[in-house]
Amino acid sequence: MTPSVKERIENLIKEHKILVFMKGSKLMPQCGFSNNVVQIMNSLGVPYETVDILQDNELRQGIKEYSKWPTIPQVYINGEFIGGSDIAIELYQNNELQEMVEVALAS
Repeated sequence: MTPSVKERIENLIKEHKILVFMKGSKLMPQCGFSNNVVQIMNSLGVPYETVDILQDNELRQGIKEYSKWPTIPQVYINGEFIGGSDIAIELYQNNELQEMVEVALAS
């Protein structure tokens, strides 16, 4: 990953309390896993941003290296990598995701 890609990723993560790197956008998810995360975030009713990694191959590869996580989507809350679709679903079902989001938005 180039230093400029790393800087772009870090700036995006710092800029947004809740950020999802995904295939497509929150209005048009392009895969089922990304759609799962969008549905969860929408059900929480919180503000969040998405980054469409399909639009930028450098970013697509860079985010995987940055997080050391091989799959998309990737959820970041308050600058911290939370995980992908399966982890988001599990945290949501345990009400832990709601708590993380509330803490992030309060800070």
